[in-house]
Amino acid sequence: MSGPDLRRLVRARAPLGAEHLQARHELDLAATLIIAQPEAADSLEALTNNRRRIHPGGALVLAALLHLAGHDDGCQFWLQFAAGGGSTTAASCLSFLHAARGEFRDADYWRNQADQLAAEARNPTAPPAPWPGRPLPPAVWADTLAACHDGLTLRLPPRVAAVVHQLPVATDDEDHGEIPQPSPTLVDDLAHASAPAARA
Repeated sequence: MSGPDLRRLVRARAPLGAEHLQARHELDLAATLIIAQPEAADSLEALTNNRRRIHPGGALVLAALLHLAGHDDGCQFWLQFAAGGGSTTAASCLSFLHAARGEFRDADYWRNQADQLAAEARNPTAPPAPWPGRPLPPAVWADTLAACHDGLTLRLPPRVAAVVHQLPVATDDEDHGEIPQPSPTLVDDLAHASAPAARA
C-alpha cells in the first residue's frame, strides 16, 4: 500500500507535551488513516487469500486494525512483516509505536528505515505496485478518525472490535506473544459487523 508520507499528516494540531504521548497520537491517527485508505479492503483480502506472496499492504491494514483493537504486540509483528516487504508507512508506524513505549533507540532505528525505504521508493526504475480500490466500510473507521481529531481515546466500534478479537491466534511467538492471524472471511466479517442492521 503506497500513498502519502504519513509522517507529514499525523501531527497533532498542538504538541501534546511528552514525546511518547505525541507518538501515541501519531500512531492512532496513522492507523485510522490506513484503514480508511481506498484500497484497504482489497489489500487485506490479498493478504488473507494468498499466503504464498508477501502483501505488505494487507499486513499494514491488519496491523492498524490490531492496534486500534488494543493488540500492540500483534500490531508490531504485522508492521515488521509489512516493513520487511518494503512499506515505508509500516516503518514509520513502528517508529511511532516504539516512541510511544519510550523505546527511543528503536524508534530512531525505524525512522531511519522509513527514510531508506522512502528513498528507494523514489527510484524511477522501480515500478509502482498497483492496488485495486475497494475500501473497508466507513463505519469501520469514521468514528475512530473523529475521535482521534478530537483527542479522545480511540476504539473500534464494538462489533468491529469483536471481529478483530476473534481472529485465530498463532502459537505464541517468542518476541511478540500471541499473533492474531488474518482469516479468509475477515473483510466480509468486518463489513457485516459494520452494516446498519448489525448496529441495532
